[in-house]
Amino acid sequence: MMVRKMLLGLLFALLYALPGSAAFAQSVVTPDPRVDASGPNQLIETAANTMITELDTRRADFRKNPDRLYSLVERVLLPHFDVDYAGRLVLGKHYRAATPEQRKRFIDAFYGSLMGNYGDALLEFTGDRIKVLPTPTPADATAAVVRTEVKRSNGEKIPVNYVLRKGEQGWKAWDVVIEGVSYVKSFREDFGAEIDQKGLDAVIERLEAQHKNPRKPANGAK
Repeated sequence: MMVRKMLLGLLFALLYALPGSAAFAQSVVTPDPRVDASGPNQLIETAANTMITELDTRRADFRKNPDRLYSLVERVLLPHFDVDYAGRLVLGKHYRAATPEQRKRFIDAFYGSLMGNYGDALLEFTGDRIKVLPTPTPADATAAVVRTEVKRSNGEKIPVNYVLRKGEQGWKAWDVVIEGVSYVKSFREDFGAEIDQKGLDAVIERLEAQHKNPRKPANGAK
């Protein structure tokens, strides 16, 4: 259960750390120079190593000051994850009908509720628990999957794959597949059913309320 919570915390930070949200107040973020975005494997490996290095040296500080942890995520991870694309996929068929304001409110509220419940799980990551596996990528590729393994306390290894695509701004990740489960797809199915039943505004209001009072995981967190 702890490893799953750790992975959920990492996933939420990667996919839903959105500029303009309450946790990320900085208007301009300079990407961390230690992250090598020249290829999919280099991107995931150097981003993971940079995060773990910071966590190992500042873990106590991050526990006392969560905003500093969120700022680290914003600097190291956010520039390399296609949050707009992921957000569109989570909303699925409802994205087209939503207004720009509804889209922003949904993704911001979704991020806030998830980080409120699972953001502290990032602090459990250590260098000996995650391994990035070599992933050859053709020079002309525009899509890639980088495989990693996360080790449980009992030694069991969990497959975690990062799905990336190459656009005008280079390689960016947009989904995480944990033990064969795509969490973008999982969230889309769960939220799609709720939106069909209650409407998008009602779902947004629930998530915003949950962000203010984080107690239960948002739909899709398993």
